[in-house]
Amino acid sequence: MSDTTAGLSRKIKSAGELHSVVRTMKAVAASSIGEYETSVRALADYYRTVELGLGVCFRGREPAMPVETAERTATTDIGAIVFGSDQGLVGQFNEILADFVVKTLASLPGKPQVWVSGERIYAYLTDAGLPLMGLYTVPGSVEAVGPLIGQIQVESEAQLDFGGGARMYIFHNRPGVGALYEPVGRRLLPLDSEWQQGLARVRWPTRNLPEVIGGSATTLRALIREYVFISLFRACAESLASENASRLAAMERADRNIDELLENLQSTFHRLRQTGIDAELFDVISGFEALGKLTTSHDRGVR
Repeated sequence: MSDTTAGLSRKIKSAGELHSVVRTMKAVAASSIGEYETSVRALADYYRTVELGLGVCFRGREPAMPVETAERTATTDIGAIVFGSDQGLVGQFNEILADFVVKTLASLPGKPQVWVSGERIYAYLTDAGLPLMGLYTVPGSVEAVGPLIGQIQVESEAQLDFGGGARMYIFHNRPGVGALYEPVGRRLLPLDSEWQQGLARVRWPTRNLPEVIGGSATTLRALIREYVFISLFRACAESLASENASRLAAMERADRNIDELLENLQSTFHRLRQTGIDAELFDVISGFEALGKLTTSHDRGVR
């Protein structure tokens, strides 16, 4: 009996330690979600500023990027940037996104080249046979997102000929409505012609009309590069928020399961302990009764 209760004590201690780890991970995930969501909101004003600048450059111009045709898209490259995860405990976070990426790229004409952030989704895309051009470590903080995006931009621009009509797509999970996350993908380059025309029609918000200095082509290229940077940054931050939301949900399930396990273990431990105590008391009472009978028999013999 003592061996059984000792074993249960060890299990209860291990479950308690695991419970502490899970609660710590829950707190970290919840804090990270808020951090990345705040960074996405903080981008809004800067993104609006870049859009206003692009609108000024688009006025009185033809579309800034080559217009797609069936012949052009069938022969040009597709650059795909995918944001997944390095770590586990996120459910089907990577599997769902990988399936979405594979199906989407299969439906597009052209030759894909894929840059991936996240070892786990990299493995899934490798198994799917996609040509992977680079693997990057998932950033562990908002401060690490910027350098990652800069590196991806430099390496993808070196491989893709955007002047020749190459296209760039981004894929990631973003926080969903009624669900933890949903896989999304969109084309960044070439810029959509209707979107360009819409920006060109946006009125300048102040009475001080803008003026492009130093050549509109140079300014336009710089603004387009900033637009791509912001779009990639936001996609990465949304992916990280979704990853931590998925991990938080997994930790909440684990927390509930550990609570139930601890309750069962403690109930079993107390029951076995009480059974052991009852058995020991029964032995004491039986011994006392036997001793009493022996004493009575002895007294009678003496008489």
